[in-house]
Amino acid sequence: MSDPRAVSLAKAYDPASVEERIYADWISEDLFRADPSSERPPYTIMIPPPNVTGALHMGHALNNTMQDIVIRHRRMSGFEALWLPGTDHAGIATQAVVEKMLYAERGVTRENLGREAFVKEVWSWRERHGGRILEQLRRLGCSCDWSRTRFTLDEDMSRAVITAFVRLWEKGLVYRGARLVNWDCALRTAVSDDEIVYVTRKGSLWYLKYPIRGREGEFVSVATTRPETMLGDTGVAVHPDDERYRGLIGATLVLPLLGREIPVIADETVDPEYGTGAVKVTPGHDPADYDRGTRHGLRIVNILNEDGTLNAETGPYEGLSRDEARRKVLDDLEAQDLLGPIEEIEHNVAVSDRSQSAIEPLVSEQWFVKMKPLAGPAIEAVRSGRLRILPERWTKVYLDWLEDVRDWCISRQLWWGHRIPVWYDEDDTPAAAVEALEIGSPHPETGKPIVRQDDDVLDTWASSWLWPFSTLGWPDRTEDLCRFYPTQFLSTAREIIYLWVARMVMAGYELLDHLPDEKRVPFSTCYIHATVLDAQGRRMSKSLGNGIDPIEMIDRFGADAVRYSLMMLTREGQDVKLSENRFDLGQRFCNKIWNAVRFALGNLGGEPVAALPSDRIEDRWILSRTHEAIRDVNASITAYRLHDAGQELYRFFWNDLCDWYLEVAKRRLGEGADPADRAAARATLARVLSATLRILHPFLPFVTEELWKHLPGSKGRIMVADWPDAGDFPHDPAALSEFDALREAVSAVRNVRSRMKVPPGTALRVLAKPDGPELGRVLDTTRDMMVFLARLSELVVDPGIDKPEASASAVIRGGTLYIPLEGIIDIEVERTRLESENERLTNLIAGSEKKLSNENFLNRAKAEVVEREREKLASLQGDLEKVHAALADLG
Repeated sequence: MSDPRAVSLAKAYDPASVEERIYADWISEDLFRADPSSERPPYTIMIPPPNVTGALHMGHALNNTMQDIVIRHRRMSGFEALWLPGTDHAGIATQAVVEKMLYAERGVTRENLGREAFVKEVWSWRERHGGRILEQLRRLGCSCDWSRTRFTLDEDMSRAVITAFVRLWEKGLVYRGARLVNWDCALRTAVSDDEIVYVTRKGSLWYLKYPIRGREGEFVSVATTRPETMLGDTGVAVHPDDERYRGLIGATLVLPLLGREIPVIADETVDPEYGTGAVKVTPGHDPADYDRGTRHGLRIVNILNEDGTLNAETGPYEGLSRDEARRKVLDDLEAQDLLGPIEEIEHNVAVSDRSQSAIEPLVSEQWFVKMKPLAGPAIEAVRSGRLRILPERWTKVYLDWLEDVRDWCISRQLWWGHRIPVWYDEDDTPAAAVEALEIGSPHPETGKPIVRQDDDVLDTWASSWLWPFSTLGWPDRTEDLCRFYPTQFLSTAREIIYLWVARMVMAGYELLDHLPDEKRVPFSTCYIHATVLDAQGRRMSKSLGNGIDPIEMIDRFGADAVRYSLMMLTREGQDVKLSENRFDLGQRFCNKIWNAVRFALGNLGGEPVAALPSDRIEDRWILSRTHEAIRDVNASITAYRLHDAGQELYRFFWNDLCDWYLEVAKRRLGEGADPADRAAARATLARVLSATLRILHPFLPFVTEELWKHLPGSKGRIMVADWPDAGDFPHDPAALSEFDALREAVSAVRNVRSRMKVPPGTALRVLAKPDGPELGRVLDTTRDMMVFLARLSELVVDPGIDKPEASASAVIRGGTLYIPLEGIIDIEVERTRLESENERLTNLIAGSEKKLSNENFLNRAKAEVVEREREKLASLQGDLEKVHAALADLG
């Protein structure tokens, strides 16, 4: 009789009817919540907080799937597992979104509203839209502790940010000063070195002539890609050993258009091979020139307003945009015969990662953190092994940045964010305080009235670098902080190794001074995950329109299919090329699991199955393979080799359990089977299925949870079930060896059947010639299964047998199999067919080889087209080898 549990399962797996219901059950039963009072050892993951403006993209889907697999595995393995979620207020990005919305909908700017009203508008936007990405993570199946969700501008999080600033201030690690910063003219704020990208653009190299004072008709020619910045020049530099200019060092030049007198200086950083060997020095708008100007005491002239227009320092050019000023400067130079030749070039341009506008180096009063004192412990954390970065090649990126770290500009000219906790008296004397100082209250040092708070806000990363412990209640020593810090695992992207990873390590060592050194490092393993590319190997982006929406893929294939496909396609440290059809892989696997378990349930009966010993080779083999699968999947997930774990799950479930064990055992599960044998098969299958669903669960949480409740003897939810113990499944090397020998023999016969086009229903006679006693013993022991699986009419085992004429042969471990074909197929018809196929393949191979030897094809065709042609050639050559083998078999 079939199992009523199986009957209640739909014939096909429908993720849409399962996922929402199951996730709601997990939430209602509070299964994701971590208990700080638990006696289980803690295991903590902090989600890299996505921007509150964000929507789920494939990078998020990959990273959060990895984290969910790890946290589900640790939860099942006996840990008190906390995966803490949250979002980042994303100062620049969020302010830009809201400003754009306000102008589009109401025609108002933030300046029209004023600071307080504008910030209220941003909070209102965040309440309406800020939770979208967290809801999307639920669709993916993420088992985060949503009761602990954090937002970087929450009141307690803000207190942590202010406390950190004040502590650094009190130690002299925070200072305000005029420095050359990266200025985003579109957003009108400073951005850090780590928030700019370099793009290659076509441009020009203009040669400008600077008259030498007192030498009529003589000039020094300088080359520049930004002629408008010459209005801020305060010197021209040459290399001290450059013979062309030795006599000009110390001379005075007249700056064209403005008439300012500027010196010629000697500086060893000048490259004599660049341009004319003389370079204009603009300390206010170029990092190298800033350093040169500092060494030589040159004046700093800032020619730009905050919006990128030219200021009063530029005289007649005041108010022009940078592009307008460039055109006018060039026209005016040409009119005075001071413009030389022009070269077309390609060069790297610094661009804001936020606004995509060109960065302008600008001298500005900003707040900075001294980084050198913080870098040492963060370097030692990696060198001592307390922090491990995987894959290991990213360790060098981390260390290189820290060893050459510069002070961090932490102030931003924005309204949305953590306002800098510094107040000033009437003499502009600053004071930092955790508790806000009231306007009019006495300055804590001077006693004079407080008149204003600093207008700037902190860089977004100045809250994110505290994330591993601020989310747990720091600066208070909360129960959560004591229990769940330090964390064990961080998975993140390579782009923020220094923006975020290194800074979190620095913050942990600097601010958690109540902990011993070994417990200050915020995480013991940092995993740098792959980058998801499109099918052509390009980064996914809005501008290219090549992104794949994970939610659309979940709607189409199901969350488990998306999760599993991403893991199977992503090898450790290797970027993944992704197209929509590749999610078929995960969908097929989900369907296979559903169908196989449905078949098994129909043969198990509705009651729990008692464990029974079995001497059957197939039972001993599948129990041994279950032992290995549990062991290997556990080891791979523990070591964060999730692709390896996914592959082992596929091999075990699809190849071993479905293709072999169920195929063999189904004869023993039917109504007419021997009762004792049937009971043994059912007991073995029930044990294996219970363990298998549990080790599949971290990768495929929805389908396994749905099937688990139908499994006889299952209790509760699979997500909180115990991870199976490999030791509960006997490991039998002899059974593994014998069954593998059987599989090899059956596969050899099936390959011959396929190669020689033998009809599936035609039984074959097989002659086995063992090289020694082992193969003969195995084939005699497993004869019944061999005959059944290979569809044989007869199996003869004889060490002295010779190969019959017109027979195929297959060499396997321990011997050779002969399959007579006379009377099975028409030998001559088959020979003709094979010869024709040989000719066809030979011609195709010749054409492909000719194409691949054509330099025009190799140089002009896209890389993926060339690669496809090479793959095609390899496939054709493999097919030709099979044809040759088949012809040889026919004699």
